[in-house]
Amino acid sequence: MTDKRFHYSYDKEELMSRRGFHGRFLRVDLTTGSIWLDDFEEDFYRLHVGGRAVVAYYLLKETPPGIDPFSPENLLIFAPGILTGTSLQGSGRHGIGAKSPLTGAIASSEAGGWWGTELKRAGIDGLVVSGRAQEPVYLSIMDGEVAIHGAKHLWGQKTAQVERAIRKELGDNKIRVAQIGLAGENLVRFAAIINDFNRAAGRAGLGAVMGSKNLKAVAVRGTQRFGVADNKKVLGVSRWLGQNYKELSRWRIDMGTPATVLISNKAGALPTRNFQEPIFEHAEDVSGETMHASYIIDRDTCAVCPIRCKQVVEIDDGKYTVDPVYGGPEFETLATFGPHCGNGDLAAICKANELCAAYGLDTISTGGVIGFVMECFAKELLSEEATGGFSIHFGDGESIVQAVEMIAHMQGFGKKMAMGAAHLAQEIGPDAEALLMTVKKLEMPYHEPRFKFAIGLGYTVAPVGADHMMNVHDTNYLENGAGLKRLEALDIKMGPQPLDSLAEEKVRAFTYEVNWQHFQDTAVTCMFFPYQYYHLAEALCGATGWEIDAHDVITIGERANTLTRLYNIREGIDAKQDRLPKRFFQGFTEGPLRGVAPTPRQLETAKRTYYELMGWDPETGIPTAERLQKLGLDWAVGVLSKG
Repeated sequence: MTDKRFHYSYDKEELMSRRGFHGRFLRVDLTTGSIWLDDFEEDFYRLHVGGRAVVAYYLLKETPPGIDPFSPENLLIFAPGILTGTSLQGSGRHGIGAKSPLTGAIASSEAGGWWGTELKRAGIDGLVVSGRAQEPVYLSIMDGEVAIHGAKHLWGQKTAQVERAIRKELGDNKIRVAQIGLAGENLVRFAAIINDFNRAAGRAGLGAVMGSKNLKAVAVRGTQRFGVADNKKVLGVSRWLGQNYKELSRWRIDMGTPATVLISNKAGALPTRNFQEPIFEHAEDVSGETMHASYIIDRDTCAVCPIRCKQVVEIDDGKYTVDPVYGGPEFETLATFGPHCGNGDLAAICKANELCAAYGLDTISTGGVIGFVMECFAKELLSEEATGGFSIHFGDGESIVQAVEMIAHMQGFGKKMAMGAAHLAQEIGPDAEALLMTVKKLEMPYHEPRFKFAIGLGYTVAPVGADHMMNVHDTNYLENGAGLKRLEALDIKMGPQPLDSLAEEKVRAFTYEVNWQHFQDTAVTCMFFPYQYYHLAEALCGATGWEIDAHDVITIGERANTLTRLYNIREGIDAKQDRLPKRFFQGFTEGPLRGVAPTPRQLETAKRTYYELMGWDPETGIPTAERLQKLGLDWAVGVLSKG
């Protein structure tokens, strides 16, 4: 095909006049090949800021209700935030969203690395892709020029090969690439979008949406910095972080998230064999400590980040070889392919992680599906006859690696697993549905809601389904917890909150803190940084020149949270789907959490309290017109009646 090109104004003087945003989103219709810009005034950014709120804005404004997620009408929205690309430490992230092919709800995910920063430095606030190309293509956005290139020669290749090939074709080794792998091409419903070789916008099938558009990759290069209103304020926050991160983020520096394996196991809260058990007998073998002693060769980081929390694994002997370009497993990946699947083979976990990065798969959902299938075999709900000769059992590391290959290639029973656990359970039958560890059809992360009751509430009400990031961790509300300290900025002082509590006071803290998480996914910044509300308020003031305080930060997050809720309600994802699997209401029979579990009534009461605090109808969870108007979302008041 002949490359199609589009030019927009781009020069150093122009970019340095910016105040954290450029006032334009790039639009590409792959059906027609049309490329244009959406121009926005400052008021739009004051309301939506970026990230998740912009994703919900476009989906509500431009997609009709009830569309098939694989329809050309679905939008794929790449949305950095105002703070992305600034000098603020922890700002090296961007958001991506669409309607999810896995859940039918909103898909909203964030990734680290350098891709978002590069897009902002190319003079663009975001990218919205519609339509479907007749054949595989990739986009390039480079210093004011946008082009659509043929990508047949890249189709079917692993992600590292594609990134290197695009850099060579475009003649710049500093180009950043966001792309799909084989899983996205094959429309695996939990395919991820991978950037910088090993960073993933992983959850809810965004890679499959990208594959449905025949879009292989988006390559970005911006060689100019852009301006902010008062960089001294932004640098002041960064300076505070530089002075304090070694103390306040020590665990992330020492080992990062893999340290959570042994911590959770000691607490009796390490999800084992599809959440049936709380303690894994081989936890030491798959721990972060063992991985660091055996396979870690380096630590990686993202733009503007001193912490270096990312793992880099290499294995070049034994049964498996693992290429370090694909990084290494974090806690969720160690947990999903390890204890969740009853697997104590660390090398197999590292290999499964490598394959997920190379093929573009969400590790949480991939392991979640595999663990579910393992329990179905254990309960004799599946047999080799039903699966075409494939069998997989708890503890079988080799079969886990085989299953990842089968899912990505859509081979044999891999086609069924590629639908996700909830879709597969419907085919197997009601007995299998009782084994599902999903919320809104999204597979569970590996933080046990019988240990942290509020995180269970968070799984229940998160717009994408079971998610541990747009959520809270109850340990932040114990004595001297970071969450309690943050709340003081809102003049809220409360005592320590027990892990097994869903009392009204704790739900109130939960509501503010969940909206804080949504703010960070709107701005867009990394949640691993020990910032207080006022730190990011100050950074946003510095970037834009606006007057922002801690209360405004929470309101921005609430606005994003409410818009995602509004979209889900329009798509038929309502209060009935805000529920936990029944297994979580059953206490364990062993370990420190023996007999501990929330009750259905506790969760329902907490959920109702949360709805009321959010200004949503306490019965239906629908945002009220009054709250939408209070949030400045007058345009959204009639959305549901139009739907």
